[in-house]
Amino acid sequence: MQNISEDSISYRDGRYSGLLRPFLYLTDLSLIIAGASYFFDDSFDLLTYGIFIGVCWIIVSMQFGFYQIHRNTNFTTLLLRLLKQSIFFAFIVFAFFGYYYELNKDSLYTFKYIGAVMGLIATVKVSIFFLLKNYRKVLGGNLRHVAILGANKDTEQLKNFFEKRPDYGYRTQELFDVKKSFNLNQFTDWVLENNIDEIFCSVQELSNEQLLELTDFADNNLRTLKFLPDTTTVLSKQLHYEYYGTTPIIALREIPLDDPINKVAKRAFDIVFSMFVIIGVLSWLTPLIAIIIKLESKGSVFFKQARNGLDYKEFTCYKFRSMVPNKTAHLHQVTRGDHRITKIGKFLRKTSIDELPQFFNVLLGDMSVVGPRPHMVSHTHMYAERIDKFMVRHFVKPGITGLAQVSGYRGEVETEEDIIGRVRNDIFYIENWSTVMDLKIIFKTIANVFMGEEKAY
Repeated sequence: MQNISEDSISYRDGRYSGLLRPFLYLTDLSLIIAGASYFFDDSFDLLTYGIFIGVCWIIVSMQFGFYQIHRNTNFTTLLLRLLKQSIFFAFIVFAFFGYYYELNKDSLYTFKYIGAVMGLIATVKVSIFFLLKNYRKVLGGNLRHVAILGANKDTEQLKNFFEKRPDYGYRTQELFDVKKSFNLNQFTDWVLENNIDEIFCSVQELSNEQLLELTDFADNNLRTLKFLPDTTTVLSKQLHYEYYGTTPIIALREIPLDDPINKVAKRAFDIVFSMFVIIGVLSWLTPLIAIIIKLESKGSVFFKQARNGLDYKEFTCYKFRSMVPNKTAHLHQVTRGDHRITKIGKFLRKTSIDELPQFFNVLLGDMSVVGPRPHMVSHTHMYAERIDKFMVRHFVKPGITGLAQVSGYRGEVETEEDIIGRVRNDIFYIENWSTVMDLKIIFKTIANVFMGEEKAY
């Protein structure tokens, strides 16, 4: 199958209109120059500064994709890019002043300048972001007419998403069931007649020959073709292109936490957060929980269990004991109405307080605050044999909470879909990790504790 380069269609996916991105470049650079003219005196070399800052701004913005705001870009991503651009803009400005001028007592103007300029740029960018969303949603402009090939759970979910989020500007003209008298030539004629902009194709519904024909048609007729993977076999893949000389190579996935900088940042966050919980909460809560546990049943305060962590290595996971001591604790998962759970154990599990000792695991480096939840060793072996891509979860440290847990896949695994959904979310987290994602998961976890969860037992 001939591959469609993302760059070859970026003008279609990324544009609000053909002139909007150049307009934003010019607007932002104009604000930067106008701001310098306002904040600095007549002796300031505005021409040299303008050339220097303009070149640096364009290079940095291209590196961060500052102007690559697509219709499916969320607001959090927009804010994150604004933050990155602001930080590097400040470095660039101070680099210029460090070379050409000496910072003196009036350097406060430099801080005011950076704040004012980035504030105006942020205002323009955010305003246009929401204006376009409302333009699509209310006025029905800037639309993409789409066709969806394949009738299954994933394509129905995509269609429903487009209907619920009109601000994205996708309008589904037709969903085709290709298993019922589908003719590809008739479909391509229909695409041309109805001015369809994008085709979303479920790869599990079409043969390789049909996919090749569809790709050729899209290339030759300037239609955007996008594929829905078979999620029953491919849970998640973020294909990454790299070149050895001029030979293109496709890597199966790129893991952000393989980057040493990201790894250090996540570890630093884990240490600070775990210390905060250990000193601020566990220091006084542990004695109280210990007394209550001991009063109700004999046995240790802490429950220790072997779990598989990073690179499949085993470690000892700590929890407050919520069950009466039993021989099956390391073999059988807790079920609804489990008679092994103590009275205090029900409360501990319902509020997730039983998980708090795992912050010691985080401090020791066996776990992270956020990551795929570790399973008991016996279950890990079982799922590794039964569930495709299950072992991918061990590319990163396991977490006290994770994307799967806040997405409804916590607690008992009742059906095969439960574990498949858990793995799918975990792989998405591994391939798309960011500090912002970690914070969102933590806040969602805290909210769930207070709101309660159906499977928290």
